[in-house]
Amino acid sequence: MTSMMQLGKVLTAIVTPLRPDGQVNGDAFVALMHHLAEHGSEGFVVCGTTGEAATLNDAEHLGLVELAVRERPKGVSIVAGTGSNDTAHAVKLTRAATELGVDATLSVTPYYNRPSRLGLRRHYEAVAEATDRPILLYNIPARTGTNMPPDLLAELAEIEHVEGVKQANRAELQLIDGLELYAGDDASFAMTLDIGGAGGILVASHIVGDAMQEMARSPQRRSEIDASLQDVYETLFLTASPTCTKAALNMLGHDVGGLRLPLVEATEQELAAVAAMLERHGLPIVRPAASTLG
Repeated sequence: MTSMMQLGKVLTAIVTPLRPDGQVNGDAFVALMHHLAEHGSEGFVVCGTTGEAATLNDAEHLGLVELAVRERPKGVSIVAGTGSNDTAHAVKLTRAATELGVDATLSVTPYYNRPSRLGLRRHYEAVAEATDRPILLYNIPARTGTNMPPDLLAELAEIEHVEGVKQANRAELQLIDGLELYAGDDASFAMTLDIGGAGGILVASHIVGDAMQEMARSPQRRSEIDASLQDVYETLFLTASPTCTKAALNMLGHDVGGLRLPLVEATEQELAAVAAMLERHGLPIVRPAASTLG
């Protein structure tokens, strides 16, 4: 059994590379995973929001999870996104990911349906029966339309295997009895660590993973480093994620490709902002912004 603390403090919500024809690029995924593991990432969330899970079919989704488990760099953890607004589908994905050997699963609040508190509890009870691995709840009301307040999170912590929460509602960022706390956005990573949280599920670690690892390891420098990275956080979220993250990775020479509709490629203005951010941080641009799709 994996404990939540063994997942690592810097977990990257890894993008899903795509080929020019829009199909998943497994080779680029493995190459990126190994690169990131060499630059601060202690684990990966596969097929999360940043991985464009909403546009992956089940075969692609579970194929990526299987690939991540099989090709993982030594010592890193693999957390599979297995959430859905259909409980039966979430159960299916969670069971399959468990059988594939993941260390934990990330289960987003059912979106669009906006279930009641009782509905949320029943949903997570069903999901928990499908696995013997730790489950991280994922609270991101801006995307799902449903917030899980601290008292509800504490109630859900009573469910066997529910052991952590990725908290993306900064207004309610606090420790919860029975749950390990993970920052749900880059800008709250330092604060999460400062209050005793387990770490963060991050996007900027694609670009500045070494600096984010230094934040985790060096409390005395945390505030200084965090302040220096504010423009990275802001630039990567100028538009719908992972648009600017993929643009940045492509500029840096990683073949992550484009996006699937309804997401669209970065505009000229967004590409210019990404390029300027990379230059400010001394990150060498291998490909000019006009040719980021390779």
